[in-house]
Amino acid sequence: MALFPQSICGVLLLLMISSSDYIATSVHAIIADGLLPNGNFEEGPKPSNMQKTVIIGKNSLPKWEISGLVEYISGGPQPGGFYFNVPRGVHAVRLGNEASLSQILKVKKGSFYSLTFSTTRTCAQEEKIRVAASGVTVDLPVQTVYSSDGGDTYAWAFLATSEVVKVIFKNPGIEEDPTCGPLLDGIAIKEVLLPHYTGGNLVKNGNFETGPYVFENFSTGVLISPHPHHFVSPLPGWIIESLKPVKYVDSKHFFVPSGSTAVELVGGRESAIAQIIYTKVGQTYLLTFKVGDAKNECHGAMVLEAFAAKETVKVHFNSEGKGGFETGSLKFKAVSDRTRITFWSAFYHTRVSDFGMCGPVLDDVRIVSA
Repeated sequence: MALFPQSICGVLLLLMISSSDYIATSVHAIIADGLLPNGNFEEGPKPSNMQKTVIIGKNSLPKWEISGLVEYISGGPQPGGFYFNVPRGVHAVRLGNEASLSQILKVKKGSFYSLTFSTTRTCAQEEKIRVAASGVTVDLPVQTVYSSDGGDTYAWAFLATSEVVKVIFKNPGIEEDPTCGPLLDGIAIKEVLLPHYTGGNLVKNGNFETGPYVFENFSTGVLISPHPHHFVSPLPGWIIESLKPVKYVDSKHFFVPSGSTAVELVGGRESAIAQIIYTKVGQTYLLTFKVGDAKNECHGAMVLEAFAAKETVKVHFNSEGKGGFETGSLKFKAVSDRTRITFWSAFYHTRVSDFGMCGPVLDDVRIVSA
């Protein structure tokens, strides 16, 4: 039997150790809801792996694998007259033409997960961010800026089809300037449990207490895009069926009529939210809900319209931007065994100080047999 020389054995041993270390460090166990490993990008590349702002080497950004032109950005003035606001900490990454970054995660097979992340366009009006996990890919438009500080936060959900999932963020666009592309920061994950019917209410998750991860120390809320962008919703039970997203808001940073979370309709008639419930034909039902303002300088005459079966109601709320709510109700008779209920804002609204888009808050949606 042939024997390896001692030097060759030593090299093989080092290769085995290095390989096992790479596998161990490239798969990160999800212990609890929150930031992904180095999800805020505050752990940066070594100076030797940087060419000005460009990261050199696919494994040079700690805990991430990169592909293409990826820049490591510090907030503030940039070359060429740009100014990048990085509201969460100091650093973010910028994805150039067709550039991407990815991370491999350990998850529970068969569970639903929601990714929450901050992304903002930097050049083109039509910039997008491509998100992929568990074999599902979606392009989210980020051309509309909803937050004046550059901290627009989005959520996207997926079903874990295996115990190991590769999460990918990519800039699918090609611009004349190859560095042009969205900023990405603050990437977090949350296991989303499916809601159940409670207290005789025919609406699932009518209080919006089940939803995406919300950053405890950041106050922009979480944007949930229209439903064609979601095979699995970050807001279980609900369909975003419009051109613009709705915003998931929490009671720590906004006024919420009931409980700890609600939904703000930030795009007028371009942001609508709906749910399909089971009903009995000819049976009469009572829909009730709360409408208010988020205490975020969104003021003026607000009108929230609600639709169910063949009935509709408009609830007026005069907002001074200081919180408060009204209760709306609608009685309807089911004409099918499934009834769609839909809510939207009749008008467009902006905040007083920065003209950021805003709107009425919806909460505590209930339907019972009348």
